[in-house]
Amino acid sequence: MAGMRLAPEESPDPTQQHPPAQQHLQTGREVASDDERSVAADSWSIKSDYGSTLDDDQRHADAAEALSSVANFRAASDYSSDKDEADADAMTSMLGLQTYWDAAYADELVNFREHGHTGEIWFGADVMDTVTSWTKTLCIDISQGHMPNHVDEAKPEPVEQDDKYLSCWSVLDIGTGNGLLLQELAKQGFTDLTGTDYSEGAIDLARSLADRGGFSNIKFLVDDILETKLEKRFQLVMDKGTLDAIGLHPDGPIKRMMYWDSVSKLVAPGGVLVITSCNHTKDELVQEVENFSQRNIAMPQEPNTVEDQETQRDLPPFQYLNHVRTYPTFMFGGSVGSRVATVAFRRN
Repeated sequence: MAGMRLAPEESPDPTQQHPPAQQHLQTGREVASDDERSVAADSWSIKSDYGSTLDDDQRHADAAEALSSVANFRAASDYSSDKDEADADAMTSMLGLQTYWDAAYADELVNFREHGHTGEIWFGADVMDTVTSWTKTLCIDISQGHMPNHVDEAKPEPVEQDDKYLSCWSVLDIGTGNGLLLQELAKQGFTDLTGTDYSEGAIDLARSLADRGGFSNIKFLVDDILETKLEKRFQLVMDKGTLDAIGLHPDGPIKRMMYWDSVSKLVAPGGVLVITSCNHTKDELVQEVENFSQRNIAMPQEPNTVEDQETQRDLPPFQYLNHVRTYPTFMFGGSVGSRVATVAFRRN
């Protein structure tokens, strides 16, 4: 997602740019191998069906380290004066602050203009491909009037049928970053696409990449999901890593409550919210939605429209719909782990 400015002599293939290992943050130039990244990911993502095997404080710190492996960190010297290594708390704060992402996307925009580099794919290309293809099947299933069940096993329909079903889905990608997720959704057949990010640099990069790729139909706007100015409601809202980053803000718990209040106003009744996270299991995300529902019932918000009045009648804002079942898993200490979770919720 975020990256360091690359020297001209480095490989021009962005897929070959790996983030520095945690102990190499100071130099900003040493590169971790795929095996090292895999081991690092395994060390923080061991989760059971009932939640993480780690305590909250440790998981919070490990999440920052994990996200730092996904997003190429700027050198630690850019942010600290006399520390040899940035501590976990500092990284947690950085990843949750807009100033960090503004600086990171400024670098990525320079990389694009000077070398044509696309930038980092948040969670990797394989996860993005899985999310987009799975979401496409999910939306087609709903359009056909079927309640999704084991979407991963559904058989794809001909392209002409896809176009018919997907053209009615308005899509919003919150925290869009470089906008590559929307490009992949466009390739899947979605046509009404909007991406927002609170970083102007991210939006500039996303527009540049979309123009280069010929995706003139994708709209990009500067907007903060926690203080959104959007008035439109969308049939499909995508979040790939944004909730994770918000949770790493020093006021993460409060910011997450603001997130759910805001997102609930952006998803149209009957619409779908798809969240992809590297810091939560499916069950943890479902529990967080249930907590929001209980809070919403206890302190109902003033309805803005007749639709709001209808949806607030004895119904929780969101209900669990489905989740991706095809991500690779591993066993450790008797628990089944997965590095990423993608969960869909239906807006009542």
